[in-house]
Amino acid sequence: MKKTLLAGTGLLGAVICASPVQAYDCSSLSTWDAATAYLGGDQVEDSGFAYEAKWWTRGDQPAQSSGAWDEWLGLGACDGSPASSSSSSSSSSLSSSSSSSSSSSSQAPVGDCSSPVYSAGSAYSVGQLVQNAGSEYRCDISGWCSSSADWAYAPGTGAHWSDAWTEQRSCSADSSSSNSSSSSSSSSNSSSSSSSSPGGGYSGNFPDHALVGYWHNFMNGAGCPIALSEIPDAWDIIDIAFADNDPASNGTVHFNLFDGSGTSCPGLDATQFKQDMAAMQAEGKIFVLSLGGAEGTITLNTDSDEANFVASLTGLINEWGFDGVDIDLESGSQLVHGSQIQARLPGALRQIDTNVGGMALTMAPEHPYVQGGLTAYSGVWGAYLPIIDQTRDLLDLLHVQLYNNGGLQTPYANQSYPAGSVDMMVASARMLIEGFQTAGSLYFEGLDPQQVSLGLPSGPSSAGSGLATNQAIIDALDCITAGTACDSVNAGGVYPDFSGVMTWSINWDIHDGYIFSGPIGDKVHSLP
Repeated sequence: MKKTLLAGTGLLGAVICASPVQAYDCSSLSTWDAATAYLGGDQVEDSGFAYEAKWWTRGDQPAQSSGAWDEWLGLGACDGSPASSSSSSSSSSLSSSSSSSSSSSSQAPVGDCSSPVYSAGSAYSVGQLVQNAGSEYRCDISGWCSSSADWAYAPGTGAHWSDAWTEQRSCSADSSSSNSSSSSSSSSNSSSSSSSSPGGGYSGNFPDHALVGYWHNFMNGAGCPIALSEIPDAWDIIDIAFADNDPASNGTVHFNLFDGSGTSCPGLDATQFKQDMAAMQAEGKIFVLSLGGAEGTITLNTDSDEANFVASLTGLINEWGFDGVDIDLESGSQLVHGSQIQARLPGALRQIDTNVGGMALTMAPEHPYVQGGLTAYSGVWGAYLPIIDQTRDLLDLLHVQLYNNGGLQTPYANQSYPAGSVDMMVASARMLIEGFQTAGSLYFEGLDPQQVSLGLPSGPSSAGSGLATNQAIIDALDCITAGTACDSVNAGGVYPDFSGVMTWSINWDIHDGYIFSGPIGDKVHSLP
């Protein structure tokens, strides 16, 4: 929660066009220029090959940046032959990919298909061809193509198939082998994913307005970890930080209480912890186990990792009595576009939710991972957006961290607002409620205001930057919920059911004399 993000993660750029998938007519393409900014769907010629931008890019040479997770997709060698259809509609939506897929299907050429039938969870490499639902598709992003979440990435039928695949041709009747079970399953799941109704899979009583705080299970400048019974009543949702794993754990998540070893602090007793949590839950408090943090790692690279992740988190929720989980994955978990963890996490969360009979689900990404998708859509930039979209029907609360990463670029007059300002807080919430166009060809649909909260430091010592004054926070809440006290940007509407505020952290707030939970708690609890 406190680690400054180093923007722009560069990954391996394997040149896939050394063995082109198809020939391409480059006669109408301009030559790639290092000084030109390209949007998703733009096509260029470079070193005798045709490429298509996957998202916003500038200065990334296609011939060196066309690997599975890179900025460019190789279309084929330039030899004057007409290309197969490879469109990337600028109006497609993260939650309405199926509508864009139907339009591209009508333009695909018809031919005989000899490729194997798609099977969810199989390992597919970039350029590999498969058949599904009467058409043949080429894999563009290996991690998503290989996902077991067929409702999301099954080619031609999944809610987000066009993020992973490009349709090559409609198979003739005698060669087509449609995976009908995958298609029907994907269609029903796609419908729930694209719903604009309020999300939240929690079966308990989630508060209309909430003050959310992180309780951390380690010693730092705030002092020794505190007993749960010492948490002031102002807090409605308590995020227990942190649970994590390591690559050697094969996806298994661990949670350990502070034992006091090597410090002057007393250890925490597990039995007392569970009793205190149960007593506070009986009073209406909600406890979620937070995954990751600034130094934590969550690994989801294989089917085995995913199975261990699901089983261990299900076990922790049942053993300790948590109401659900919080996703706070930062740079340590290497969550970037095209990664296995990005592809696998939504399905894993759905399985855990099923296992425990409905859990509270919150997320606390740093803002480059979410609103940062406006500026760029590669690496970490916007990398949470597919996860948020695919779990929007389960998501109870998204509180993006508006600190440790500088100001926020917004679509409102193309304006960037400084961290801690009323404008930044209001604009960040507006982007999540209204939705926004990413730097690629994808559009993120907005969330219900009940699912959105502000994420801020609790005081001058709790974060390296991004501190907002209490008055600025109060003004931002008034602007969002009542349309008053706005600065230069408004919320685009009045949202009295906007959730509230999250902060890092409860421990720091107690250390600093309740300078956050006092006034901000009072404000949140007075919201209409």
